[in-house]
Amino acid sequence: MITVKRSHFASRFGNATSVAALAIVLVAAPAAAQVQPPAGDVPATATAPGSTTPDTSITPADQASEQAPVAGSDIIVTGSRITASGFNAPTPTTVVGEEQIARNAQPNIFNTIAQLPSLQGSTGAATGTFSTSSGTQGLSSFSLRGLGTIRTLTLLDGQRVVGANVTGVPDISQFPQLLIKRVDIVTGGASASYGSDAVGGVINFVTDTRFEGFKANAQTGVTTYGDGGQVLLQAAAGHAFADDRLHLVVSTEYAKDQGVGPGDFGEDLAGSRDWYRATTLVDTGIRNNGNPQFLYRDHGQAYQYTKYGLISAGPLQGTAFDANGNPVPFNYGSNGVPSKTAGGSVIGCYVGFCVGGDQSGHVGSGTSLQSGLERINAYTRVGFDVTPDMEFYVTANIAQVKSNNQPNPGAARTGLTIQCANPYLPASIAAGCAANNITSFSYGLSNAILPNIKVNTDRRQYRFVGGLKGKADLFGDDWTYDLYYEHGINITDINVDNISINRRYDQAINAVRLNGEIVCANPVARAQGCRPINIFGNFQPSPEALAYIVPENGPFQHTRQTQDAAGASISGTPVDLWAGPLAIAMGVEYRKEAYRVRADPYGAGVTDLSPNSALYPADPILNATDGSNWYAGNYKNGRGKYDVVESFVELNLPLLDSAALGKANVNVAGRSTRYSTSGVIYAWKIGGTWETPIDGFRLRAVTSRDVRAPNLSELFAAPVTTTVPNFTDPRPTAANPNGQQVLIIQNTIGNAALRPETARSTELGAVLSQPSWAPGLSLSFDYYKIKVKDVVSSLSAQQIVNLCVVSNIPDTCGAFNLDGDSKFVNVQSFNLASIDTDGFDIEASYQWRNPLSLGGSFTMRALATHVIKFVTDPGLPGTVPVDTAGANSGATPDWKLLAIQTYENDKFNLTLQQRWFSNGVIGNQYVVCDPGTCPVSTTANPTIDYNRMKGAFYFDIGGGVNVSKEVSMYFKVDNLFDHDPEPSPQTNTGLDVNPALYDTLGRIYRVGVRARF
Repeated sequence: MITVKRSHFASRFGNATSVAALAIVLVAAPAAAQVQPPAGDVPATATAPGSTTPDTSITPADQASEQAPVAGSDIIVTGSRITASGFNAPTPTTVVGEEQIARNAQPNIFNTIAQLPSLQGSTGAATGTFSTSSGTQGLSSFSLRGLGTIRTLTLLDGQRVVGANVTGVPDISQFPQLLIKRVDIVTGGASASYGSDAVGGVINFVTDTRFEGFKANAQTGVTTYGDGGQVLLQAAAGHAFADDRLHLVVSTEYAKDQGVGPGDFGEDLAGSRDWYRATTLVDTGIRNNGNPQFLYRDHGQAYQYTKYGLISAGPLQGTAFDANGNPVPFNYGSNGVPSKTAGGSVIGCYVGFCVGGDQSGHVGSGTSLQSGLERINAYTRVGFDVTPDMEFYVTANIAQVKSNNQPNPGAARTGLTIQCANPYLPASIAAGCAANNITSFSYGLSNAILPNIKVNTDRRQYRFVGGLKGKADLFGDDWTYDLYYEHGINITDINVDNISINRRYDQAINAVRLNGEIVCANPVARAQGCRPINIFGNFQPSPEALAYIVPENGPFQHTRQTQDAAGASISGTPVDLWAGPLAIAMGVEYRKEAYRVRADPYGAGVTDLSPNSALYPADPILNATDGSNWYAGNYKNGRGKYDVVESFVELNLPLLDSAALGKANVNVAGRSTRYSTSGVIYAWKIGGTWETPIDGFRLRAVTSRDVRAPNLSELFAAPVTTTVPNFTDPRPTAANPNGQQVLIIQNTIGNAALRPETARSTELGAVLSQPSWAPGLSLSFDYYKIKVKDVVSSLSAQQIVNLCVVSNIPDTCGAFNLDGDSKFVNVQSFNLASIDTDGFDIEASYQWRNPLSLGGSFTMRALATHVIKFVTDPGLPGTVPVDTAGANSGATPDWKLLAIQTYENDKFNLTLQQRWFSNGVIGNQYVVCDPGTCPVSTTANPTIDYNRMKGAFYFDIGGGVNVSKEVSMYFKVDNLFDHDPEPSPQTNTGLDVNPALYDTLGRIYRVGVRARF
């Protein structure tokens, strides 16, 4: 059994672990060995929220080497595969302990870890709510260094977890969260030690495998707006049998978050939130007149549609309809005047947009601000000590996570052709048609008469692990060994409700009068059940018409992913050298990943895998070959698999052990990996630490070559389709010399020829940890530089079109078709790009015992990350690198800070927490200029009149009271001052906010009770 002994640092600082959110646990934290008393030696009060007993679950890596290990115990080294006392790994590691997690009082442990400054771009319930087809709604996954969730390796007890999405990332909501005793965050390349995906780092959740007793947690919460209701119930129990040889641990959890939103059409958000202003980067369409091409404007108005309908082109352009179906002049913003031409441009406005005017047709505010989330988790571990030094164990983790979101209200349509003979049209419009000698006109509407789309995602995980670990005498020395096999299954079902079929909708709006009755014009459609609808006002479709347009059985996708992983490793100290023992770890690993996905025939096309059925009957109106008949959610069929064989070796060579010169060691590791899809690739690292003669001062450095293999999605992905309204077609026409807005289908497809990415990571750091002249002080500074080559990436749909049309680069011209009824852009990944980022981390902590003779302790901690640059080079001819450091529309602000202050004694505790990130820009590619001073605007460096995004400061407060030794009550208020998010404007319509950085929910209150016996 591998256990950990409490370090000297923990004994002095443990009781200061106040706020869970801060994983600031040992701010001075270099990655080093960690020790803890064997199970049963931990004081029962260790987890009492207000206890002054040091928190034994928190152990800074730096300090472990300063103590000898407990007799009979082994040392767990964070950031390394070596288990040996006195070893300091050179890779910086932050450790978040059990009490910190509890103090942050979050309904999901994901929220606590994601607050750390080094985590940038993580996804959770508040992200991805704009999407119907991505499959990531409600998926909680981490991103270190802003490199993306696919470049952060997440482990459970040092072992991989089956992906909850075809990208391969696991869902933290499926972990047994109450049993987590610490989380290790390795902020650096670790592929040589842990394998593929550890480019940004590793996050390892460590469970309490020897927990004994019973503990429980009950929590509820709500936002200041009366929504976002939340409940959390957790319980865990453990017991030892058979003379302490058989250990049984079980836990179960239930959590439900109602989610927040959606709002309504226009600019009305959920609750009484009032920060949405439809902020848009409107495109003037002119690049060389000395004025900015893009203008930052609130209340952007898409002028192709409105809530109840708008004639958008031709001689009747500018005629809108009110709720009662009466024709009214549309109130264009910008004092716009309809051109009444076939192109539908508006004089005085911009490409596709005006500013101000009638805002009732907006769909962005109708997006969920947070997905509703419900999770159930059951976990058990049975361990049997075959001998005192050998444990056989099995674990089972079964979890279900359900989420739901509304991507937008209605189903906005533009560019519809309406016949002037439509019997639903008012007589005045029919007369206008006759007077202007036209038989049809162009029309657009938000489709407020249709039900709102709802995406329901259901993920179910079945994970089983069996293993044997312990230590044995080999060549006269104790060697630890670990063998395991893991089998994981994740089944994801996505069902979309209330969504229309475009071709059926088109048939239903094409109405005629036949034998005195209004019917669908197409007899084939009528035979299939078509019933006409009136789209000129707020006239609800009949149940029969709605059943035809929005069938009961909507889009679905059934995905089954499997992971089989096995590993065997040993670690020991075979040789004693001049400065200490040479430590070595080596092992072999095998992994197989596979997936298959099946979708409905209307979205995927009719095949043997997706046949027509009673639920999806054949319909000659639909495209049976290619599918893509839904308004959104056109899921496709697919399958793929690959396997990996790896071997690794790691050495720690002690160089110095001198009172005069200090202690130093060199750490070297190498890994060979063979992928069935791309062959053999190698990863390595070399680093070292020097504990200088200066009291408490340590230096560390490491450089590594890291790898990430393409995942199942990138290699074999079934096409993912996304409906993009108001997409800019930049091609000039006589009617629209500056381009026009169109609706497209974006198809994201896989590429089986992809190669692994390679990265070079370097870190240099210094640590001052508890010097004798300031025993409560810990400081650390670490500089990092990461360069990733052969990055698997794709251009955006807009970039693909602009490179062809505007920049005349032919490489992308075959990827789209913007003519005809089915406009599309294909987005595919290639090994073309590179990422170059560097920055530094600063951590600090100070503890004051018995402050002002009040008893208890007062602790201050802070973590900060500064991103100097984050340059992505698309790698295509004619493109230029883009630096997104400081772009608050993305994931990497210039500065990100987390700070906490805690006072606690044996009766109560109080914690203050501050979260801050700096002011930034919308994008560094923009050239800011005043009218009359602008250079020529280009695709790579467009001109703009305003390019700022304010940062944000959030203040949280929490506390608890110890009712008894076993029971405590607590509260937490996040975003105490209810700070609103800053707009993150785009060039099309949407919610236009960045939930990856900004809090979109507002002030949240939580209360709860914990018990431990």
